[in-house]
Amino acid sequence: MPSHFNRVILIVLDSVGIGALDDAAAYGDEGSNTLGNIGRRRHLQIPTLRGLGLDRLVSLSGPEPRDQPQAAIGRMVEASPGKDSVTGHWEMMGIVLDRPFPVFPHGFPPDLIAEFEKRIGRATLGNVAASGTEIIDRLGAEHVRSGWPIVYTSADSVFQIAAHELVIPVDELYRICETAFDLAVERSGIGRVIARPFVGQPGRFMRTSHRKDYAMRPAGETVLDRLKAAGLPVVAVGKVEDLFAGRGITRAIHTASDDEGMDVVESEMNQIRRGLMFANLVDFDTLYGHRNDVEGYASNLERFDARLSEALPRLGDEDLLIVTADHGNDPTTPSTDHSREYVPLIVTGPRVKPGVDLGTRKTFADVGQTIAENFGVGTMAHGTSFLAQLRTSN
Repeated sequence: MPSHFNRVILIVLDSVGIGALDDAAAYGDEGSNTLGNIGRRRHLQIPTLRGLGLDRLVSLSGPEPRDQPQAAIGRMVEASPGKDSVTGHWEMMGIVLDRPFPVFPHGFPPDLIAEFEKRIGRATLGNVAASGTEIIDRLGAEHVRSGWPIVYTSADSVFQIAAHELVIPVDELYRICETAFDLAVERSGIGRVIARPFVGQPGRFMRTSHRKDYAMRPAGETVLDRLKAAGLPVVAVGKVEDLFAGRGITRAIHTASDDEGMDVVESEMNQIRRGLMFANLVDFDTLYGHRNDVEGYASNLERFDARLSEALPRLGDEDLLIVTADHGNDPTTPSTDHSREYVPLIVTGPRVKPGVDLGTRKTFADVGQTIAENFGVGTMAHGTSFLAQLRTSN
C-alpha cells in the first residue's frame, strides 16, 4: 500500500480543457480544444506546467516535451452529461449525474418569468440566451433608465441576473437572486442562479467581482461531506462553496481574482496541515473564455504558471497537489459558451514519483475516490482511485 498524504491541495483551472470529447459534436463543440487551440495561436510561456507534463497531454507550440514529466499525468472524461461548473465539480467529488440540468436556449418559460417579476415587484429585461458582456452592453442603458434587472441564460443551466450596482445595490441583487433560487432551482431544477453585478457608463460597462452563485444542493453525498463528518478541514477557495451550496465545507474564502485565489492558497498552506484545500480559479472562464479573449486567456495561463512555480517548493513531504479543470471554454471558436472537453490531470508532491502515466480516466470522480481513499473515509459510489498508481515512497 502507498503511504497516504496528510494534506491534499486541489486546484481547478476553470474551463482549461485539452480537447473535444468523443461526444462533443452532440453539444455543438466538435473541434474545441481550449488549451491546444490557444497554443496554436500563441506561444505559451508556461515552463512550470510544461515541466510537470502538460505538453504531453495536449500539443503546444514551442520546445519538445522533456524526457520525463516531473508529475504524474493523465486526462479525464466527464461521465455526466453536460459541461457546466456544477456538474464538473460535483462529479469530481463523487456525484455522476444521469441526466443534464435543463437548459433554455430560447429563454425561460413565460410563467416562470411572470412569477419572478411578481415576487420581486419589478419587470425584467432580456430573458434570452446571451453572452454576459454582450447583454449588458445591449441592455445596460435601458436597465439604468428603468431599474429593471436583466435576466439571461447561456448554453448552461443558469438563471443569471445582471444589475448595475448603483441601480440595484449588491445586497438587494442578492435578495432578488434568493427569490430566483426558490423558483428556478428549487422548483424548476435549474442548476444555478448567478448574480452578475456591473458598474460603469453606457459603452463602458464592466462586471465586478461581486458575482455570487446560488447552486442546487448536491444530489447525493460527496467526498466533502465525508471529510467534514470525519473531522477533517475542508477549505473552499473561490466559488467552490457556492457550487456545493455550502455543504461539506468547514471554511470558505471567496476571492476577487485568480491572483487573489493563489494568494489564499499560499496563505492557507501556512495555516492548515491536514485535510483538503479545494480552489477554483474562475477568471480563465469568466474573463477570457466567455469573452473569446485568446490573448487574455494566454496571459492568465502564464500568470498562473508563475504562481505555481512559487507554490511548488512550499509543498511539504505529506502534501499532494492536484491540478485539473471542470470543462472547456475555447476562446478561438465562435461560441462564447463552455465546451465539452477532456481535462488535464496533473498530480505532484515530494513523494509522488515523476512520470507516472495515469492514462485516460473514465470520470472526474476518480479524483474524489482518490481523496476518499487517501483519508480513509470509505469508498464512493463512483470513480476509481489512482492513489496506488502514484507510487509514493517514504
